Amino acid sequence: MLQSALMPEAATSALWLSVRVSVLATLADALVGIPLAYVLAKRRFWGRQVLDVAVMLPLVLPPTVTGYYLIVLLGRRGWLGGPLYALTGWSLPFTWYAAVVASAVMALPLLVRPARAAIESVNPDLERAAFVLGRSEWRTALEVTLPLARRGIVAGLVLAFARALGEFGATLMLAGNIPGRTTTVPLAIYTAVSTGEADEARVLVLVLTTLSCAVVLLASRLGSRL
Repeated sequence: MLQSALMPEAATSALWLSVRVSVLATLADALVGIPLAYVLAKRRFWGRQVLDVAVMLPLVLPPTVTGYYLIVLLGRRGWLGGPLYALTGWSLPFTWYAAVVASAVMALPLLVRPARAAIESVNPDLERAAFVLGRSEWRTALEVTLPLARRGIVAGLVLAFARALGEFGATLMLAGNIPGRTTTVPLAIYTAVSTGEADEARVLVLVLTTLSCAVVLLASRLGSRL
């Protein structure tokens, strides 16, 4: 009863959706962002600057602009979304999966930047020693480079999770604000303020702030122990 009074069912649903979206977005960023950071740090190839700019664009573009590009790419008539819809009859926009994609895209630069800097700071003599001992490049990366860069990688993962948790603009554009389906905590706060539900908005703001502080404190503890 107390939980229902303090946290309405719609707000609870938004909270759990936000946590689920943030976790999945962070996992997706880890799968894409860590190899991407390694490639940008260690490789020199044609188009590297273009790739670097593309990865960092969500940091400087308004989230709604990034959301628009995602619609152009993944919408029902988009470059990728159109063929997908023609083949399967399923489209990504206005599903909770779209919230995961939007959050992952917005959070990706916050993982790649510190991870790349950490990888670049690894002493190359240690990597060369691994090569001399017969390690291949990928084994050197897994056994030497990435472990030595773990602080930057962990910091990037925490930043990515926090950014995904607070994502608003791109999520609104791609996933919409459908109660019980795509409404995350930031969208629920916006709706509560817009409709005059001040008590619900305060509770959600407090919950999101507390969760964000917990993530930052956890990151600090992990960073000191790694």
